[in-house]
Amino acid sequence: MKTFSAKPGQIEQGWYVVDLAGQHVGRAAATVASILRGKHRPIYTPHVDTGEFVIVINADKLVLTGKKLEKKMYYRHTGYVGGIKEVSAQKLMATKPEDLFKIAVKGMLPKNSLGRHMLSKLKIYSGSEHPHAAQNPVAYKL
Repeated sequence: MKTFSAKPGQIEQGWYVVDLAGQHVGRAAATVASILRGKHRPIYTPHVDTGEFVIVINADKLVLTGKKLEKKMYYRHTGYVGGIKEVSAQKLMATKPEDLFKIAVKGMLPKNSLGRHMLSKLKIYSGSEHPHAAQNPVAYKL
C-alpha cells in the first residue's frame, strides 16, 4: 500500500469560527494553529497547506494567566540602529488585542513561506461580528 500525499489542487478548504471569550491565549492559539496547518484532517501532509480558514471573534475577551498581563513584554525592531521597541501585554491588549493573538499563533506555525501563507488564512476580530458570513463558516468549540 502506498502512502497518501495530498496535492495542492485536491484540497477543499472550509471555514471555521472560533469564539475566544474567556479562553486562555496559549491553549486557544495552539488549537487554531493546528487547524490552520490541517493537522486535524486525515489527509494532513507536512509540505502542503491542508488547513482551513479560521475566523476568530471576541479577541478582546482573551485571558492571560498569572501576572503575564503586567510583566509580559512584546518586542519588535524597526530595522534601524537602536530601534528596538517594546510594549507590555496589558497595553497591547488594550489597544490591539488582535495582534496579541496573531503573535501567539504565528509562533506556533512553521517559520517559512508555507507558514506565512497559513497565517494569511487567519482572520481576527475584536468584537463578535465578522464580515465573512458569505463563506458559511462552521462554529468550532474549543
